[in-house]
Amino acid sequence: MYRVTKELRFCYGHRLIDYSGPCVHPHGHNARVVVELTREALDRADMVYDFADLKQVLQSWIDSHLDHRMLLRHDDPLVAIFKELGEPVYVMERNPTAEAIAEEIFRYAQDQGLPVTAVQLWETETASATYRLEAEGKENRYAVTKRHSGALRAVDGGIAPKKNGRTS
Repeated sequence: MYRVTKELRFCYGHRLIDYSGPCVHPHGHNARVVVELTREALDRADMVYDFADLKQVLQSWIDSHLDHRMLLRHDDPLVAIFKELGEPVYVMERNPTAEAIAEEIFRYAQDQGLPVTAVQLWETETASATYRLEAEGKENRYAVTKRHSGALRAVDGGIAPKKNGRTS
């Protein structure tokens, strides 16, 4: 099995609805996305996928849909306000959490025919969420990683437990 990863970056703003912590307020992040592609065999050029082609497909979509935009849930009252002001907004069906954004990028990559197996979105230097394709026959799952007091803690096996509406 061959695996390659490509790192992409973008900036976005968001806020969370039905949440009681500080992310209920509009704020922004400098995201780092790591996309993993997997194939059992290499192509004619002995590659899983050309890095330049991967960047062109994904970075152009990220730049036109997510970069320097406010990511909001469809029922957020700010959607109408931002649109009225002519501000760039990307409307999501769910809260624009790191988990949901990783899945959004994963789904786009899948729709483009990429052999994507995981998308990890780093929301900060110490917190990331991964949406990945599990082994044949299993559903996609989230893995959330955060560093606490220098120790790395991973939560796997479905949507991670939440504290105050966010992953702890």
